[in-house]
Amino acid sequence: MQRCMRQLLTTRTAQLTRCLSTPAIVANMPPCDFVPAKYTGMSNEQMSKIRAENINPAYALLYKNPIYFQQGHMQYLYDTDGNRYLDLIAGIATVSVGHCHPKVNEVLKRQMDRLWHTSNIYYHPAIHEYAEKLVAKFPDPLKVVFFTNSGSEANDLGLFMARLYTGCMDTIVLRGAYHGASPTTMGMTALSSWYYNYPSATSIHKIRNADPYGGIWGGKACRDSLIQPDRDCSCQPGKCEASERYLEEVNDVLTFCSPENKMGLFAHESIQGNAGVMQFPKGYIKEAYAAVRAKGGVCLADEVQTGFGRTGEHFWGFQGNDAVPDIVSMAKGIGNGFPLAAVITTKEIASVMRRSRHFNTFGGNPLACTVGSAVLDVIEEEKLQENAQEVGSFILLELAKLRDEFEIVGDVRGKGLMLGLELVADKKTRKALPTEDFLNIVEDLKDMRILTGLGGHRNNVIRVKPPMCITKADGEYAVACFKKAFQNHLDRKASRV
Repeated sequence: MQRCMRQLLTTRTAQLTRCLSTPAIVANMPPCDFVPAKYTGMSNEQMSKIRAENINPAYALLYKNPIYFQQGHMQYLYDTDGNRYLDLIAGIATVSVGHCHPKVNEVLKRQMDRLWHTSNIYYHPAIHEYAEKLVAKFPDPLKVVFFTNSGSEANDLGLFMARLYTGCMDTIVLRGAYHGASPTTMGMTALSSWYYNYPSATSIHKIRNADPYGGIWGGKACRDSLIQPDRDCSCQPGKCEASERYLEEVNDVLTFCSPENKMGLFAHESIQGNAGVMQFPKGYIKEAYAAVRAKGGVCLADEVQTGFGRTGEHFWGFQGNDAVPDIVSMAKGIGNGFPLAAVITTKEIASVMRRSRHFNTFGGNPLACTVGSAVLDVIEEEKLQENAQEVGSFILLELAKLRDEFEIVGDVRGKGLMLGLELVADKKTRKALPTEDFLNIVEDLKDMRILTGLGGHRNNVIRVKPPMCITKADGEYAVACFKKAFQNHLDRKASRV
């Protein structure tokens, strides 16, 4: 009886401590002069009912107690009660320059009064102005653009062009990849949580992921990041043995699983997003490109999450891999939340689309192209790539201190404002933190007005991909909240003993 009473008292004390400390942390959120409009729309209860009865059940919610958002401003979101949240996930790396950025809003409103839609069978200025501006961001020979509406469409088109151009269906993707959820791109995706029992992976070879933290090979000298895995390896400066070992599987597929002297496509994310911000060993992508091209194949870099300056050091993620692809797909941050995506390739590969008619009704429409052009302007004018590098590096280094402090933080990784924290039950075995514990931590962060994402094939990675206008003060606040959430976890764990 005494033991039960002690456990109950400990539990209640921990709960009380959490209730008392959370408002104090929230009060320390960096100030913001923006005042959201008073919400007068549908009630939260009505929204919940419609969600349950009329909206596709695949739209899963992250939190036990959902949030009802009604307005956004730069790096912040506001719920229907006017509470402010620091958005560290940005619609899954989508809001690149800030929610409702004033310049982007202004040009969109102006274009709406001028021309919404015609068709690509006519000329209109917006698509040509934007195409010229966008391709200028790419090295030769990547100078031809196709506009679509989503990343799934972009990757679908990239795969289609690669197969037509090479005359070979065989495609290599990496386990852990997420390239879309359409019937075709699902075949390129290799995360079981996103995979339906549906025939979609014709001639697609899903090879071992080159993961320096969770894979068979890799360690302290393998990753292009300020923070390396806390794991020993035998790699030497300028020579990554882990990369060489993972490349053996690429060569095996080229040798045994494709026609003689022929290969179709090698597709990869420059940093895997849904897999939990997974970075490849140094040199891996560059050497994989060389091997694929030697057999007549082409290479596609999926920049849906890494593009437009998010990695800080470079404008495109593939530049961090020191390799120029043949095809690049992009979406999300390209339109700051507006439906817009694109595929950029060479004139030679693009020419295969003349073999028949190809059309995308809304791809490259005046509204989307006007928004895309404004996003490029804002990234440059407000030096958001540089901000991603500076603030992202600060946050990464501060989070690394939490890895040293807390046993549950197994790995901290990423570049710029594309970061991940892998939470584990044991650092030596790298066993994933139980899902309930992980979700409790994410819920604690939400209660402290911090919005994060979930990733990793074991659903144990906190993803940090905020709007690139985030400030150092925001970063300081976020790190303090992470520390408090991890401490709350330890208090709950102690109360169960």
